[in-house]
Amino acid sequence: MADPRIKALRIKTGVVKRLAKEKVMYEREAGEQRQRIQKYKDEGKDEHEIRKQEEVLRESVMMIPDCQRRLVKAFDELKTLLETEAALSEAEEYIAAKKVLDEVEAQLPTSETLQHIC
Repeated sequence: MADPRIKALRIKTGVVKRLAKEKVMYEREAGEQRQRIQKYKDEGKDEHEIRKQEEVLRESVMMIPDCQRRLVKAFDELKTLLETEAALSEAEEYIAAKKVLDEVEAQLPTSETLQHIC
């Protein structure tokens, strides 16, 4: 039977990867939406269309702080799990989890940003 600690590592690693990807997607979407709004304004599009696009932008921007909070929580949980399960340090899943933490750490908000979000 598979070790439940390995299963927990695999699950928590997947959660961190998914949330990091989701955060990047919302940030990219917001940037693209800002460009679209500017393009509409430059082209002199109808004010109603511009307002609708601004509404879409607000929805994307609202998702970023929530994503960041969930990412920080999942990151901390995975980090704690790695610290408590150091005996598994030779396992493939442990090494993969460590790599994911290293990659995602740059995406985490600073403590000042986090206070602003919460």
